[in-house]
Amino acid sequence: MMPILILAAGASSRMRGADKLLLDVDGMPLLRKQACMALEVSTDVRIALPPRPHPRYDVVQDLDVQTIEVTDAAQGMSASLRALFATLEPEQSHAMVLLGDLPDLINEDLRAVMSATTQYPDAMIWRGATQTGKGGHPMVVSRSIFKEFQMLEGDSGGNSIIANHDDAVHLVPLVGNRARQDLDTPEDWAAWRAGRSSSNAP
Repeated sequence: MMPILILAAGASSRMRGADKLLLDVDGMPLLRKQACMALEVSTDVRIALPPRPHPRYDVVQDLDVQTIEVTDAAQGMSASLRALFATLEPEQSHAMVLLGDLPDLINEDLRAVMSATTQYPDAMIWRGATQTGKGGHPMVVSRSIFKEFQMLEGDSGGNSIIANHDDAVHLVPLVGNRARQDLDTPEDWAAWRAGRSSSNAP
């Protein structure tokens, strides 16, 4: 079973006091929604979380997931990726990276990117993308570059690794912009909720 690694250790620093991963989406905190979605696709879900104590642990504590405490989470996304990839066992050939703050993704998106690993086996990175071809998430990586994620530095996430292997990236188009629709500010959330309300209006 392919592990799904959820990045959820960030500080939500642009939310001006709110925690975006605890905001309600479809009747539950966003982080819990992401974890439940991942569990529909894989029995191996690992979540990078900030140092304890932290309320994010509470919203997933009853789920069958592995929580990974990132003691150096303040160093940025690379700290979470290092911590998550360090947990992978030698027999695992692929791992999926999933951002915790992409509320529009559905489980079929995750399955589509996973399926691409067998359809396009010569790639090393398989990424969800917008319909216009911009790379996003979820992202699956092959074991051949696990070590590179374990050695990441800075807050650019895996962008440097993706750039280094640009000729081995396969993009999987997903509906609309949901591969990149992250919500970082209160204004982002307000606009997203307004858009949802208008699309659901009779």
